[in-house]
Amino acid sequence: MAPFRDGRFSLQQQKKAYLFGLSAVLAWSTVATAFKISLAHLSPAQLVLYASIASTLCLLGILLGQGRLGTLWPALRQHWRHSLVLGAVNPLIYYLILFQAYALLPAQEAQAINYTWALTMTLLSVPLLKHKLSLHDCLAAIICYLGVLVIGTHGQLLSLHFSSLRGVGFALASTLLWAAYWIFNARDSREPVLGLTLNFMMSLPMALLYCALTGQLTPVAWQGLAGAAYVGALEMGFTFVLWLSAMKLTQSTAKIANLIFLSPLLSLVLIHFVIGEAILPSTLLGLGLILGGLLLQKLQGSNASCAVEAQ
Repeated sequence: MAPFRDGRFSLQQQKKAYLFGLSAVLAWSTVATAFKISLAHLSPAQLVLYASIASTLCLLGILLGQGRLGTLWPALRQHWRHSLVLGAVNPLIYYLILFQAYALLPAQEAQAINYTWALTMTLLSVPLLKHKLSLHDCLAAIICYLGVLVIGTHGQLLSLHFSSLRGVGFALASTLLWAAYWIFNARDSREPVLGLTLNFMMSLPMALLYCALTGQLTPVAWQGLAGAAYVGALEMGFTFVLWLSAMKLTQSTAKIANLIFLSPLLSLVLIHFVIGEAILPSTLLGLGLILGGLLLQKLQGSNASCAVEAQ
């Protein structure tokens, strides 16, 4: 009877993992729409500031609910320099650049390009971690960035006429920052939720100072504040904990990680019906190329893992 109980318990854990993972994906699918709505009332810097406040409060609430709020001050004293550097990157600089991309581009284009960050991480691991690129990695890069080119030019590849070259540049720059952040974050010894809370706490004074120096501490509409609260809680805070919980409960991280491929498609549906953007054929083609490139890279990684296990 023991194996049966263990198997039943594992099955229940896996169901919980899927529930948490799907909840995170559904939440992330709404953020491109939330970004665009919020940016109609706030500047990118204001959205970073107010969303960071909401996220910090959300993360502090999670620590309080877990009974770990007392660990915050000792961890801050020990890791304040590390938290300051990572907090400057994420959320401050990363989201300033990402929101600028969303301000310049249609939501469908910005969110599709942003999904190339996983490939960017592979490319950055070459100079930063001395990894070697495989043929599949190179082919995946060509396919993904061809997709970016299709999206950015609205399918006019030969003319290279971008809808907003600055917007595409900001979107690609955000993937560099996000990938670099997670590469360095992999060496972080802090507990993930606690570490993220410290990063946000240290970034708040910097975001406040940036807005003060640029004259952006001005009254804002309640719609902007509501949007920032949603973005902070869902994109930056609670959803991270959901995803982390799913990864801890699952018997196969690959099964949960594959759920993320649903997010851009669900996001396009919301962008169309909530914001009213007409989804362009070039966006669908470009997104298909990006997801195809990422899938090719992922399959190569899976095959490599299987080969190692077989040995």
